Amino acid sequence: MTAVAASTAGRLWVACGILGRVTDASPGPDSPQPLPERAAETTAERPWPVRLLSTKIRDYVARMSSVWVEGQVVEHTYRRTSGMQFVTLRDTDVEASLPVNMLTRAYDGLDRKPDVGDHVVVQAKPEFWVKTGRMSLRATAIRQVGVGELLARIEQLRKVLAAEGLFDADRKRPLPFLPAVVGLVCGRESKAEHDVVVNARARWPQVRFEIREVAVQGVNAVREVCEAVTELDARPEVDVIVVARGGGSVEDLLPFSNETLVRAVAACTTPLVSAIGHETDTPLVELVADYRASTPTDAAKRIVPDVSEERQRVTQARQRIRGAVTALLAREQHGLDSVRSRPVLARPLSMVQARETEVAQHLRHARHCLDAALLKGAGEIGRLAGQVRALSPASTLDRGYAVVQRGDGAVVRDAAEVTAGDPVHVRLSAGALDATVTSVTAGTAGTAP
Repeated sequence: MTAVAASTAGRLWVACGILGRVTDASPGPDSPQPLPERAAETTAERPWPVRLLSTKIRDYVARMSSVWVEGQVVEHTYRRTSGMQFVTLRDTDVEASLPVNMLTRAYDGLDRKPDVGDHVVVQAKPEFWVKTGRMSLRATAIRQVGVGELLARIEQLRKVLAAEGLFDADRKRPLPFLPAVVGLVCGRESKAEHDVVVNARARWPQVRFEIREVAVQGVNAVREVCEAVTELDARPEVDVIVVARGGGSVEDLLPFSNETLVRAVAACTTPLVSAIGHETDTPLVELVADYRASTPTDAAKRIVPDVSEERQRVTQARQRIRGAVTALLAREQHGLDSVRSRPVLARPLSMVQARETEVAQHLRHARHCLDAALLKGAGEIGRLAGQVRALSPASTLDRGYAVVQRGDGAVVRDAAEVTAGDPVHVRLSAGALDATVTSVTAGTAGTAP
C-alpha cells in the first residue's frame, strides 16, 4: 500500500506541473493580471489560488483507475444507520495510512466484515476532497487475506532471507554465561514478562532487567518491537536481549514474521533470544535470533545459570579434582615404593663393595706387575752396568794401565808413533804425569811388554 500511495502522490504533483491552460485565466475585477497557465510558471507575485490547485488535483485523481490496495485495518466503527462506512488502512512496515469509505449497502453484503487488525485487500478508486484537501479511497470490494495466503507470503520471504544468509548458523552469537543486565521486550503486563523475570531471578537473584513493554500484536507491534530492540541493542550494559510472547494464533504472530522486524533483529549486535512460544508455526524472528526458546520460561532458563546447579557443579568438580590428585599421589607413591624396593636402593653399599673388591684386586695385580717389572729392570740395569764397567777406560786404568798421549793430544798406540826425546802425557787411574821418551822399542801388535 505504501508504494501505491507514494506513486499516487507523485502523480498528483507531476499533474500540477504538466496540466494545460487554467480554466480561470481571464482577469477578474480583483486580479488585474491573468493567472499562470502552468504550475512551473507560478511565482510569489503570481501564485495559484488554493481553489485552483485543489480543482486540478481533484480532476487528475478523478482520471485515475481503480486500484487494489493491501493493508491492515487500524480503525473501524460500524454505523448501521449511516449510508457510508469508514475504515482506515495502514501499511505494516512503515507509518503510512489512508482512509477508505464504502457504501453501507455494499459493506453489508460482505461475507465477513473486517475488524481491527485484519489484513485486507481493497479494490478502490482514489478521491480528492477539495474542501478538506484530503484524499481517500472509495472502495467497491473488500476481501480478507486468508491465513494460507499469508503463510505462503511468509514462506516466500523466508526463502529470500535464507538466500541472503540471515539464518546461517555462523551468524549466531553465543549467549553470555552470566549476563549482568538482560533486556526484555514483552507485552504490557503479560504473562511472558512474569515467566521470564520470576524464573530468571529464581535461578540467579543478582540478575537485572531492562524491560520494555510494547505491543506484541496488532498494527503497532512491528514498530514498537523494532524500536525496543534497537534501543536495548544500543545500550552497552545490556548483555543479552529477550523478545518474549506467550504464543497465540497465526494471525497474532504475523508481526514476528514481518521483514522489517526480522532485519532489525538480524542487525542487532547484542545476542538475542526469541521466546515467542509457538511450536506449530515458526515465526521468522526465531530463525534469525541467536537462540530460539520454546517458551518464555525456557528462555529464562537459557539466559542465566541456576545458582544451585552451579554450586553443585563446583562441588562435583572439586571432588573430581581431589580424587584425581589423590589417585595421582597414590600412583606416584606406589612407583616410588617400587623403585625403593629394588636391591640397588635397598642395599646401596653392595654395588660399592663389589666395586671396592674389584679395585683392590686390580691394585694388588698392579703392584705385583710393577714389582716384577722393577725387579726385571733392576737386573737388566745391573747387567748393563757390569758391561759398562768392563768396557769403561776407567776400569782399565784401575787395573794398572795408563793412557799415553803425545803433545798434540793424540793417543799413542804404537811405539813407532813417538821418538826418543818426545814429551808425552801419561793419564793414570788416579792423576796424570808428563814424561819424556828416552828410548823407543819397536814391537808387534798384541805382544805384551
